[in-house]
Amino acid sequence: MIFIDSYLHEPSERRFSLALDLAEIFKPIFVDRAIFKLVNTREIQEKHFTNGLNFTHLNDAGRKVFVKDFEERLRTTIKHRSLERQVSYRRLIRLERYRLIKRLLCEESYEGFRIWW
Repeated sequence: MIFIDSYLHEPSERRFSLALDLAEIFKPIFVDRAIFKLVNTREIQEKHFTNGLNFTHLNDAGRKVFVKDFEERLRTTIKHRSLERQVSYRRLIRLERYRLIKRLLCEESYEGFRIWW
C-alpha cells in the first residue's frame, strides 16, 4: 500500500491531508464564488444561519441551498485546454488530483493549477 503525504497540511490519522491540499486549490473557484452568488442573489439569507456563542453556522435549510448550488456548479462544463473537449468541473478536479499524485510519486513535475476561462 502506498501512502502519499500532503504538501500544505500536516499529515494526521484523523484527516486526509492530501484531500485538504487539493481543496485549497479549488476553494476560490467554487466555494467563494458560490458564497458570493448565493448572498448577492439573496438565496442565502439571515434565516439560514444559527448563531451561538462565538460562532455562526448554516442551518439545515441553508446547507441544502448551498449544496444544491455547489452540485450544479460541479456539473457545469468547460472546454479543457489540453484535452480539447468539454469536461465538468468535477472531472477537472479529478484530473488535477491525478497530476498532483504523479508529482508526489516523482513521476512528473507539477505546476500549480491556473484558471484559464
